[in-house]
Amino acid sequence: MLLEKAGKLTAKDRKTTELLNDYYIAYLSRQLSILGKREVHNGRAHFGIFGDGKEIAQVAYAKAFQKGDWRSGYYRDQTFMLALGLLQPEEFFAMIYGDTDDTINPSTGGRNFNNHFCTSNITEEGQIKDLADRYNSSSDISSTGGQMPRLLGLAQASKVVRDNPSLKKQLQNNVTGNEVAFGSIGDASTSEGMFFETINAASVMQVPLAVAVYDDGFGISVPIELQTTKSSISEALKGFEKQKGTNGLKIYTGKGWDYPQLVKMFANGIAECRKTHTPVVFHVQEVTQPLGHSTSGSHERYKSKERLEWEKEYDGIYQFKLWLIESGNADMDTVTELEKKAEKRAKEAKKNAWKNYTNGYQKEADSLEQLIDELKQQSNSKVNYIQEFEEIKKRIFPTRRKYLSFAQRISYAIHGDSELKAIREKLNAWIDEFQLRSKAFYSSQLYREGIDSALHVPSVAASYSDSSQEVNGSVILNKNFDVLFGNYPNLLTFGQDTGKLGGVNQGMKGLQEKYGVSRVGDAGIRETTIIGQGIGLAMRGFRPIAEVQYLDYLIYAHSTLSDDLASMQYRTKGKQAAPLIVRTRGHQLQGIWHAGSPMQMLLGSLRGMYLCVPRNMTQAAGFYNTLLSANDPALVIEPLKGYNQKEPLPDNLGEFKVPLGVPEVMVEGTDVTLVTYAWNVNHAVKAAELLQEEKGISVEVIDVQTLLPFDVNHRILESIKKTGKVIFVDEDVPGGATAYMMQKVIDEQKAFDYLDTAPKALSANEHRPAYGIDGEYFSKPNVEQIFEAIYAMMHEIDLKKYPSL
Repeated sequence: MLLEKAGKLTAKDRKTTELLNDYYIAYLSRQLSILGKREVHNGRAHFGIFGDGKEIAQVAYAKAFQKGDWRSGYYRDQTFMLALGLLQPEEFFAMIYGDTDDTINPSTGGRNFNNHFCTSNITEEGQIKDLADRYNSSSDISSTGGQMPRLLGLAQASKVVRDNPSLKKQLQNNVTGNEVAFGSIGDASTSEGMFFETINAASVMQVPLAVAVYDDGFGISVPIELQTTKSSISEALKGFEKQKGTNGLKIYTGKGWDYPQLVKMFANGIAECRKTHTPVVFHVQEVTQPLGHSTSGSHERYKSKERLEWEKEYDGIYQFKLWLIESGNADMDTVTELEKKAEKRAKEAKKNAWKNYTNGYQKEADSLEQLIDELKQQSNSKVNYIQEFEEIKKRIFPTRRKYLSFAQRISYAIHGDSELKAIREKLNAWIDEFQLRSKAFYSSQLYREGIDSALHVPSVAASYSDSSQEVNGSVILNKNFDVLFGNYPNLLTFGQDTGKLGGVNQGMKGLQEKYGVSRVGDAGIRETTIIGQGIGLAMRGFRPIAEVQYLDYLIYAHSTLSDDLASMQYRTKGKQAAPLIVRTRGHQLQGIWHAGSPMQMLLGSLRGMYLCVPRNMTQAAGFYNTLLSANDPALVIEPLKGYNQKEPLPDNLGEFKVPLGVPEVMVEGTDVTLVTYAWNVNHAVKAAELLQEEKGISVEVIDVQTLLPFDVNHRILESIKKTGKVIFVDEDVPGGATAYMMQKVIDEQKAFDYLDTAPKALSANEHRPAYGIDGEYFSKPNVEQIFEAIYAMMHEIDLKKYPSL
């Protein structure tokens, strides 16, 4: 604050101080943007995207933010974060440079673009922090509109607790029910389906969700008339407006350059949202963007001369300055003093951040320089890299990569020189240490690494007794979920047909009636916001299970799963976690959209989530029990044909746990190793029995149980050492999960040396499965195909003993 001894100030003085501080924050933010863009153009950073033109609106928006509230915004919210004290100017530049020091760059640790913010919601030990006593921000993602689905879940958490006050204690008072989830988005991004899906869901659910739409008239270079119906998102959303006796939302409009109007608009709208849980949309119009979309382009190329002149006149900071002077709240000298102070602070921050960044590996560079000098001396100046090293040091933007690459190249060059063997060993030790440290910077924390990791949950076998009944698989799931809901008061689930009906396969049958609609609820046909609900709820301390009815429909939620949930742990270096369990069902059923197995797509895009592929419902229940004991997000794919398959009902429901990454040997054998998962385990076991009966071929059938993680103890390798042959079977397309499993075993587990013949992959056809029983049979692997494939492998080894079929 600008004035000292605030306790002695009059109400008018305090108001003036607040106004001047708002101007200082806005002007400081603009200076950061200007200098940030200059750093990119000067070659000291690679890319920048900024919040210029939105400063006044964001200062006003932040004034309504309270402790316990959550932000789910987009990559132009720097002024909002500055106003709340969640962003320091040094961090602003550290983000642009990609500084990996968490103390200097806490939001991204060098893993994300600039202006991607987060606050930690979890400790290293896996405990939720005191979220009600702080300002909270979920971690930003770059995909436009991608922040919207999680916004819904962040808001829903408040509604659930307001409707069920007893949950406050279970959530350690981190959710009181009075918090608001603040969103922000650019006007052009409201064209994304995620925006409309979220707005519709929030209007139906009546949750405290607020979203500010910043309208600068363009989406990069595309004008608003090509973006939005009626060229106005507030007009386009009129049908969503809440009327007496209906659900819906409230719409507010304001000018992005009108400070007093914006303050009033945001205050009134957020108060209404906080009190009644009516969602609100703020359409902030006539916003400018004086520095253009990003450092990659120039807005002068697509804006008219008249538009550019208008933007100068109605720049929010300029208009705020005029208002301060004309209203008598400040004179020109005071404002000028503030501007000079902000300019100085921005320059100091840039200088400090650059020094911090370049000093980040100075000790390593110095030690490398010493080795290079030692190399020169030992070789009598025949091997001299000093000048080249000096050139690296003079680079405008020095990088860790350059130093490492340089050191490795020297090591290659002196390899084999016996006189330089000792110095090369030192150099290689430097390289190893440098790579290890770099790995921690860039490749750690994809999953939880502490005691709350799902990999640390000990296995507990399902127990049975003489009185254990044979029941349908759906019954095992249902009874296990019943125990879990009793054990975890913060557990809730939602999805299509999940609530009243209890799920299409009755896994939640009767649980809504027992535990209430807040904990076992239905959701509309809107997969991406179902996942968003789960993400937001999980971040605030709930343990949600988000259900997507069929695996094929997961594609509708794929962006939210891949861009947001799967990358959250990694992009925040473990500072944020959302232990959401996504429940779905798939594999063998009927037709193109109900029997898919797009594992290749999931394996390639969901790293950061665990992928559980149980063969039956007892295994599925065991995975749920395991995952609820940890803090990692996961996808569990229940096999569709398993719901009506008879299984013994375990005595220790809710307690038995299936370990992740640990395969199970279903049939022991000595001739061939068969690796598969999910419902194909049943086909594999039948084929193994047939091969033993008909041909005397002994097949070891291994169920991998999880694809992510995959066989962490290399159990498959031990089997191959015994059999000398391996075949991978699944329902994915050729080159999909079978290729993934083969790479894991042959490459990572080094199984090649133990093979007597080439490894084989048996997958489904390239097309999706055709309709009907016959369509499935001729589209996917079956018992006979497995039989013939394994027999062919034996034929290759012994033509006489195993003649062609």
